[in-house]
Formats: sequence, C-alpha cells, structure tokens
Amino acid sequence: MAKRYYLTATLPDGYVKTIGPTATAFTHYWRIVATLANGKTEVFWGHTKSLAEAKGKRTALAEAARQRGWTDHVFEIVEVERRAR
Repeated sequence: MAKRYYLTATLPDGYVKTIGPTATAFTHYWRIVATLANGKTEVFWGHTKSLAEAKGKRTALAEAARQRGWTDHVFEIVEVERRAR
C-alpha cells in the first residue's frame, strides 16, 4: 500500500486548502478567482505534479475569460506542504 499524505496550500490572501489523504505526489496548487459581469465571483482550483504543469493552466485563461464573460480574473500558484497522515 502506498504511503498517503495530506497536502496543504496557503495562498497569499491567507486561504488554506488541505488536500488528502493522497498517495499522488502533487507539488503545486493553483487557483483562479474570476469576476463575472454581474460582480459575483467564481473559483476554479486544482493541484499538479509540477510547477511547469501548474503554469500551463495559464495558457487557456484568456479564452476561458472570453467564453465565460469574466470581467477580471486572478491566477495564483503556490507550492504545497506535505505532511504524514
């Protein structure tokens, strides 16, 4: 059985996301906070196995913003902290 871990991501605004338990070697957490035309917000997030993979999520942002009618968006990537189960 694979060893399982909890992963914690702390974003600059103080938001803390805990992922797990997982045996997958995720290294980074990404989050998009999108502002809609009506002023409300939507949040999209995920975790990746490398910083390069996380940065790759940025490439589709312009198209996503156009398709969904976002007036603004913030994309953030942070490294996760791994701790034993």
